Amino acid sequence: MKRIPPGRRNTSVWNPLPKGGSPIKKTLLIACAIVLVASLAFAAGPKTYQVTGPVLELTNDLIVVQKGKDRWEIGRGADTKVTGDLKVGSKVTIEYRMTAATVEVKDAKAKETKKK
Repeated sequence: MKRIPPGRRNTSVWNPLPKGGSPIKKTLLIACAIVLVASLAFAAGPKTYQVTGPVLELTNDLIVVQKGKDRWEIGRGADTKVTGDLKVGSKVTIEYRMTAATVEVKDAKAKETKKK
């Protein structure tokens, strides 16, 4: 067995890091956790909204609801979950999401050319 001279430490046993690991590793782990949580929050999809009022019209693919003085037409699919007896005159609360049907991109260069 090797003898260690007085005043010298055995570096094979002595750990210079604080208990629990390197502070840099802890910081990186926390940063990765924050990025993961933030990415999951953004990946959740579009926000949901609600409208409440009496049903004015009802078809297999459309529900028309009166909200104040406004008439709201909300599309309905086969996967729309309905609880209770849905009929004209019933007061309902509809939870919906806004999704794009079409997107038309306007060319910014064309506008600049017209201005000149």
